[in-house]
Amino acid sequence: MTEVLEITTLRLAPGLSGADFVDANADINAYLQRRPGFRWRRIVQRDDDAIVDIVAYDDLARARAGAAGITGEMGDSPVHDTIDHSAVDWQLTTVLQHVDGEAS
Repeated sequence: MTEVLEITTLRLAPGLSGADFVDANADINAYLQRRPGFRWRRIVQRDDDAIVDIVAYDDLARARAGAAGITGEMGDSPVHDTIDHSAVDWQLTTVLQHVDGEAS
């Protein structure tokens, strides 16, 4: 089964926290949940305060369409004001291996 990850690494706008970024994503989360092929999303904050936003889709075409909608259809989302747009790294990549943990 194919899985494609959209991985975005970014810096926050000055004065904002990871919690501010998460809060500003409410409408993006709802958008993603409506997208065909959307599987899951994780947002993490590294020790250097960079945010890593990972979204999983079931194929490359759906990942591209979902990502395009975040800047297109969702271009007015408050999340865009939380990002330092000069420090964004965005990529799509196909998962080579997936290992599940033990069932509890």
